[in-house]
Formats: sequence, structure tokens, C-alpha cells
Amino acid sequence: MIKTVMITGANSGLGREAARQFAMIESTEAVYMACRNRDKAEHVRKSLEEATGRLIFELVELDTSDMNSVRAAVASLDRPLEGLIMNAGGIVGKNFAEKTADGVMRILAVNLLGHIVLLEGLLRLQKITKAAVFSGSETARGVPKLGLRKPRLNSYSVDEFESVCDGTFFKGKINFMVAYQYVKFLGALYMGSMARRYPDLRLMTVSPGSTSGTEIYNNAPLSTKMVMKAISFLPLKSIREGNFHSVEDGAKRYVDALNDEAYKTGVFYASEQTSLRGPMVDQGDFFSDLRNELYQDNAREALHRFVS
Repeated sequence: MIKTVMITGANSGLGREAARQFAMIESTEAVYMACRNRDKAEHVRKSLEEATGRLIFELVELDTSDMNSVRAAVASLDRPLEGLIMNAGGIVGKNFAEKTADGVMRILAVNLLGHIVLLEGLLRLQKITKAAVFSGSETARGVPKLGLRKPRLNSYSVDEFESVCDGTFFKGKINFMVAYQYVKFLGALYMGSMARRYPDLRLMTVSPGSTSGTEIYNNAPLSTKMVMKAISFLPLKSIREGNFHSVEDGAKRYVDALNDEAYKTGVFYASEQTSLRGPMVDQGDFFSDLRNELYQDNAREALHRFVS
């Protein structure tokens, strides 16, 4: 069982619930809540202490869109972590496609590039010892009911993956859900590549599924935000149609993957092929691109071109 864990984006939604669930496991010794807003995180920490009766929550100031913030957070850790949940991210507003100072789309910086700097910083300083989970999404394997086909590139070369990172791969106006899909696809490939480089650790991608009660759409375009909020307030209809499960179920996927060694390194775990919730399965079973080692390594190399 994981005794010390860091969770990014732990002040709300899935991250907060994962922190609560870890605290409810008696053997857990420390939960590091890595959050951008320290004041908000302090309030959440107090509420979690009251809810769980445990004083094991530690705050770490970390903004995944700011690489210097990530590096400072890594340096500040006073003990090694056994587990890491790279949960922070989501839809980051109407300017999701604008380039950051690092040269990537903002949506990629927040969801993926910051987590790469975090994970590799921990690895370099030997501050991660057992397992890490990157928050995936079923969109990375395609979701026909949302109008999202499987991600497709032409050559899957390093240069083409680089063009996905900076947004030039997308012709004309970029749809935010397509951009998000390709970011999560890149993340799953990256984790597959890293798993082969660090065989003594378990490095996995895990989708929380389609989960109600999160803040993923808070910064989405207004029309999308209104539709998704409306749907989330229809629990009976949503359950009947299989669209959502609870934030508790979504966070439990992260916790289970870290604690249960039946979840294998290098695998992208998410819902069954036609579902967005329920039991998790290996997504490589029906999307072979996820297991392609050349694609994995090319994606990793492309992402490293933006890590200064």
C-alpha cells in the first residue's frame, strides 16, 4: 500500500476526493496536496482534517502551467513519495490554444508538460519510489458519442508530435475538445515510454471516467459549460444513459491503481470501449497505437523539446 502520496489539483473535485480516500486508509502516513492557490488549499485541508479525523495533509504550492513553480515544488519536498497522482488540468478557457512561454498550447502545458517536469524532477532526485498515475481520458481512444474519432497522425514522427504540442498540427480554428483529446493521447504515449525506462516503478495512465461533481468544464466556452452543467444536474437520466458516475468512483480509480499491483506499468486504463464509466480495462486492447513503442518514444522526444 502507498503510504506517502502527492496529488496535484487536490483542492477540488477528483483530487480532493482522492486525498480524502487516501486519508481513510489507515496505513497512509502523508498526503501532499499540490495546489496552485494556497489560501483555497488551506481551507480544503482543514475541511479534510475535520472529515477524516487525520492530520496527515501537507500543502505544496504548485502551478502546472509554470515550470519554475513545478521545479520549486519538487525541491521543497522533505521526504520521498511512494505515489503520485497527476490530476490537475482540464479545459483551461477560451485561450486554451495560445502558446505559453515554453512554446506549447496552454491546454498542453497545464495538463501534461507541467506533470512531465514534475515526474521527471522527482525521478531525477529519487523522490518517487513506487508508482505514478497520469490522469487520462477516454477521449484519447476516441468517443464516438461525443463525435471524437480515434486520434490520427500522418507519420507519427517526432516533428509531427511536436506540431501537436505547439498547435500547428491543427488546421484552422482548433476545437477545444479535439485539442484536449490529443493532449491526453500524448500523455498516455509518454507514460508508456517512461514505463519502459523505469521498470522498477509502476507508471500508468488512468482515466477517472465521465465524472459528475468535478470542475473540468469550469473554464470551457460558456455554451459548453452550460450544457455540461445542465446534464450533470440530471442524475437519474445520466445514470440510465451511462454518461456519468460519481466523483467518489472516479477518484477511486486513481487510488486503486496506485495501491493494487494488479494494475500494470505502461498501461492506459479506462472504461470499456463503448462506455465512459464502469470497470477499467487496458485501452491498448482496442487501440493498438497506444502500445506502439515507436509512437511512445517519438511522443516523449517531442515533448522534451519543450522542457527547458
